[in-house]
Amino acid sequence: MNIEDFRDYCLAKPGVTEETPFGDNTLVFKVAGKIFALTDINEFASVNLKCDPDKAMELRELHDEVQPGYHMNKKHWNTVSTQGNISDNLLREWIDHSYELVFSKLTRVQKLDLE
Repeated sequence: MNIEDFRDYCLAKPGVTEETPFGDNTLVFKVAGKIFALTDINEFASVNLKCDPDKAMELRELHDEVQPGYHMNKKHWNTVSTQGNISDNLLREWIDHSYELVFSKLTRVQKLDLE
């Protein structure tokens, strides 16, 4: 997956916005103001995705490309290398999981506004 495909996939989800709150090089995707994905715009060597803690540990054990979240809460975030053998479909699945984790924590009103 390249950065354009990553960006398009994230932005296709309901209520997603993109921002650069950490500087011009870090592209951040949010739903209702809460981060679910981010990456370096210039390099796109990896992406940070929110993850259920148990699943995060499992993915790290199964895939060398998945590491504890770089500069993030390592219990809830994974950094996934985009340079390895992770398929686009698997990366999309993990993006979906990240989005759904954040979406599930929104209030009922916020969810209705996005749907």
